[in-house]
Amino acid sequence: MTITFLDANVLVYAFLKTKRKLEQHETKIKDDAKSIITRINTGEETITSVVHFSEVCNILEAYLPLEEAFAIEKDLLFQDNISIKTVTKEDYLKALATAEDQQVGTNDALAYVLMKESGLNRIYSFDKDFDKFKDIKRIEE
Repeated sequence: MTITFLDANVLVYAFLKTKRKLEQHETKIKDDAKSIITRINTGEETITSVVHFSEVCNILEAYLPLEEAFAIEKDLLFQDNISIKTVTKEDYLKALATAEDQQVGTNDALAYVLMKESGLNRIYSFDKDFDKFKDIKRIEE
């Protein structure tokens, strides 16, 4: 079975509610994010990091009622098929060097570093910066 890294933006797009009408391309992203979450909810194995999970918590808690955000966070934490990797200072040092080399954000580089250390080559993400890494595949549906 192939395990895929789960970027924070997939969870944000799937769960965040907007007050305005979404543009057509935004609706497609939201639908694709929900499709990925459906697969995960039915047992597909994924890995994320404590950092990426924290990003999701910060955004959900800022834009949803707290009880709703907490319910989503608990649901994610209790799923056995979602592994959440710890992150060390050394991981961030590698990530920062990678970020500078590839001209991407540090947390994107962190995802890449953790993927490589875990032997993964697929990431669920809508962030096109991951396309700069030629040895991984970004999946957005």
